[in-house]
Amino acid sequence: MLKVIVLGIIQGITEWLPISSTGHMLLFNEVWPLELSPDFVSVFMVVVQLGSILAVVVLFWSKLWPFKRDKAESRRSWKLWGKVLIATIPAGIVGVLFNDIIDEKLSTWPVIAAALFIYGVLYIVLEKKVQIPVRVESLDDMSIKDSVYMGFFQMLALIPGTSRSGSTILGGILGGISRPVAAEFSFYMAVPVMAGASLLRLIDSGFGFTAMEWTYLGVGALVAFVVSLLVIRSLMSYVRKHDFSAFGVYRIILAVVVVLYFSLA
Repeated sequence: MLKVIVLGIIQGITEWLPISSTGHMLLFNEVWPLELSPDFVSVFMVVVQLGSILAVVVLFWSKLWPFKRDKAESRRSWKLWGKVLIATIPAGIVGVLFNDIIDEKLSTWPVIAAALFIYGVLYIVLEKKVQIPVRVESLDDMSIKDSVYMGFFQMLALIPGTSRSGSTILGGILGGISRPVAAEFSFYMAVPVMAGASLLRLIDSGFGFTAMEWTYLGVGALVAFVVSLLVIRSLMSYVRKHDFSAFGVYRIILAVVVVLYFSLA
């Protein structure tokens, strides 16, 4: 149960920071593994994300709920959902087609370390050396093309160690979307992708868990939910004033630590 709680904390923190939640949880499980069946651990690593997306729904309920009395506000919410769903198509298709390959071939520490390092360098270079004029200052200004563009960057995050939030936010910035808008839209993009991934894992498992395993899933998701509430607010404040260079440095250092740890273990 202690490991489940720690994993929930890791998920709640790293899902929204550009440092890769999947990578951190897989690495943690390598160092201090859950002593449960491999099939359940695989499901847990995905389903625990439900707590994180619930935090997004709660925090941004006023923007996401489309059934408002005010027709203008209702139309805005429906348009937002349309953009979000379009943005999830690339990752959804690739995730369904290559899910087994990603699990079997890419969920390893060398791949995670490489992704941490490569994207860490990219974060620093893009933030310090590339200046992109901002043309989108609000969610209403985002076009369908912008949504598709960010969707392709979200697809890259299927590789463990990449970071879904980091790749989509930086993708948005490269496309001329302001950092706060890209961050907020990235949160919304997580809802259908993570909910769909969790549902698929549960269906594949046949929902055949013991009462204790269901408890682990519930506790992990609850912890991730509470931690996510705090982290999302903090990140939105952070991105308005800072770039991602610090996260790039963190990723590079972590990649080196991972290589040294597993090479010498």
